[in-house]
Amino acid sequence: MDETEFWEIVDSTREAAEGDPEDHAELLVERLVRLDPDSVLDFARHFEARYNRAYTWDLWAAAAVLLGGAGEDAFDGFRCWLIGRGREVFEGAVHDAEVLAELLEDFDPAVDGDGEELGYAADEAYEQLTGVDAPDLGLAPQPPGPEGTPLDVDDDAALAERLPRLWDRFGG
Repeated sequence: MDETEFWEIVDSTREAAEGDPEDHAELLVERLVRLDPDSVLDFARHFEARYNRAYTWDLWAAAAVLLGGAGEDAFDGFRCWLIGRGREVFEGAVHDAEVLAELLEDFDPAVDGDGEELGYAADEAYEQLTGVDAPDLGLAPQPPGPEGTPLDVDDDAALAERLPRLWDRFGG
């Protein structure tokens, strides 16, 4: 599976789910079980690589702004949700978290921002196909800490300073 096919699967299942993260995860599993187990593992590798790329202080700050605060678990779910939003949103946000102020039409923290179940979709599909847990993907582990310049994600002033456009649109 190449990167284009990965994003096509993410996009088509998100569109079918009309943006609902829980429905998106269910549809993603349904789509992945139509593939062979090796392709499901390829999908999982693409997902995990992007999940690790999104482990940055700026994106953690964006999660804190959008969600009204974000601990480690919330940030993990946010990174999965960000992947689920598709290539344009994901790549734009990884390059510059501030662009989320323009790329997101709206954001409802009661529905948006937590795509944790998307992170388990490939594992669930693999298990349905094979009857066993997915093997280790052979990827480098996530860095021990987020990339970039650290900040206190509980400090509203620091968040507003780091991501002023996002803060103006969605903050406090």
